[in-house]
Amino acid sequence: MRYLVRARVKPDREAELLQTIEAQTLGKGSVAEGEYLRNMQDARLCSDQTARWVEVCYCPTPLEEERPYWEQYFELTRVQDAHDRRRCRDQNGSKPWACGDCDCTARLEQKLKASGKPFLDSLRND
Repeated sequence: MRYLVRARVKPDREAELLQTIEAQTLGKGSVAEGEYLRNMQDARLCSDQTARWVEVCYCPTPLEEERPYWEQYFELTRVQDAHDRRRCRDQNGSKPWACGDCDCTARLEQKLKASGKPFLDSLRND
């Protein structure tokens, strides 16, 4: 499933988060290890000061595996389906693991790219 994640960096965690991203150690040890770095590369900082990104997750509970890694640095303010579950081929069983290369959220991802500013730029400029 794909989720639209909204999160705020915890106070005084910006520098450490940036360091783990640049050292490519964010999410180290997780089965979704590379996904964290991709998420931060694509994340946008919106006017309400939340970072937003679309995340692929195969856990039965949204972000069950990823949550402990994210919560080191972020307060997750909202995690919502980014795609209609009934149409998700992984979710309905028609194509297991389909979310990895599915373009079901392409429109949402394009909309995010046009909003706010790159999250990583904001981290580097703080």
